[in-house]
Amino acid sequence: MPDFLTAEILARFQFAFTVSFHIIFPAFSIGLSSFLAVLNALWLWTGDSAYRTLFDYWKKIFAVAFGMGVVSGIVMSYQFGTNWSVFSDKTGPVLGPLMAYEVLSAFFLEAGFLGIMLFGRQRVGNGLHMFATAMVAFGTLMSATWILSVNSWMQTPAGYEINAAGQFIPLDWWAIVFNPSFPYRLLHMVLAAYLTTAFVVGAVGGWHLLRDHTNPATRTMFSMAMWMAALVTPLQIYAGDLHGLNTLEHQPAKVMAMEGHYDSHPDGAPLILFGIPNPAEKRIDYAIEIPKASSLILKHSLNAPLAGLDTIPDEDEPPVMIVFWSFRVMVGLGFAMLGIGMWSLLNRLRGRLYDGRWLHRATLVMGPAGFVAVIAGWITTEVGRQPFTVYGLLRTSESLSPIDAPAVGVSLLAFIIVYFFVFGAGTFYILRMMGKTPGTVRLGLRDGPIRTAGITPGPHMSGDPKTHTD
Repeated sequence: MPDFLTAEILARFQFAFTVSFHIIFPAFSIGLSSFLAVLNALWLWTGDSAYRTLFDYWKKIFAVAFGMGVVSGIVMSYQFGTNWSVFSDKTGPVLGPLMAYEVLSAFFLEAGFLGIMLFGRQRVGNGLHMFATAMVAFGTLMSATWILSVNSWMQTPAGYEINAAGQFIPLDWWAIVFNPSFPYRLLHMVLAAYLTTAFVVGAVGGWHLLRDHTNPATRTMFSMAMWMAALVTPLQIYAGDLHGLNTLEHQPAKVMAMEGHYDSHPDGAPLILFGIPNPAEKRIDYAIEIPKASSLILKHSLNAPLAGLDTIPDEDEPPVMIVFWSFRVMVGLGFAMLGIGMWSLLNRLRGRLYDGRWLHRATLVMGPAGFVAVIAGWITTEVGRQPFTVYGLLRTSESLSPIDAPAVGVSLLAFIIVYFFVFGAGTFYILRMMGKTPGTVRLGLRDGPIRTAGITPGPHMSGDPKTHTD
């Protein structure tokens, strides 16, 4: 194995690979569960069959995505013991209970009511079914809350002390859970999940409108997605700005890497739009910049001084190349989403929301944009925290298990093969389901739970018991 592929590099890449797969499913599930709750409530309130049709359509897609998210999350959690056992030992007294709370409250809430939401309407009635749907949506938000609290504590640790064994011991659980970056990170992630779902729903709606712009359910789906894009994207941009200011206060090196500021600027820092980071020479080559705009954004003053990476020891600098570009991918996609939202408002005002074919094509292209933006945002967050796992306190190199590089390399290769096969098949299946028109009786998923082999259908079920597949 090449010398540069150390156990640490391979373990980091393995975790990055698995978390990149995993995060797209919770991001989709958080937004889609809330969308399902809204659809169900609107159907009960208005009686409009289009909402019921959309609920039945998207609940099956949600079921598959939820299952894939659970599986990918279990695999990811095992790495804390196999590759990062020192990290687990040192942070376990703080992070262990938080992750346990996520399972005991949020995940059990989701799993407990999921079956009722998917299959129970005829058995429990509309009222309890609505309650179950709302509980699934609430459970996904609670899950995000606990996981974001864990991650935020690693970014801005608070409410702890370090014992003689070098472990982080909790002193104040309120300070731990509601650490300085938690509110901003939670708001930013939840809005990102809603936008991710909105653009998936919008892409599916745009696809079906290109084929038939008269279907009531398709029109409703597309309209709701575009309202979300138009109204939530500006809020997300504002929330991102607040999150950036909080990061500047608590993790200035990360912001320096995001902005590409190798040098300090005592009289106002430029906003570097594009360029190529040159780590060897510590500069941005071919930079396209707006003078003093970075100081205006970050300090609200054109001439406000901004420190650069020249004030950070070399061994504490994050990898500028990765953070610089991932941040620009995230921001660029955010403004592209804003453009789609404003375009949809213009078409809505002109009465062309459902027959503006170029808008429909654009939403189809932008369907994966939310997933890409979420992954880019997490890369910015996690790589920008390097070289620490607990910011400023525990280095990544000190968090690794005593494991050899070949062992990590073999497991990484196995992950890549299995993930692309299993999750590739699952994603293909979801896309097939999305390709069918809302109102299709079967999308490929059974309308009821699969019965145990050998159990004969009840008398009320028609058909030969040997061939019955309802």
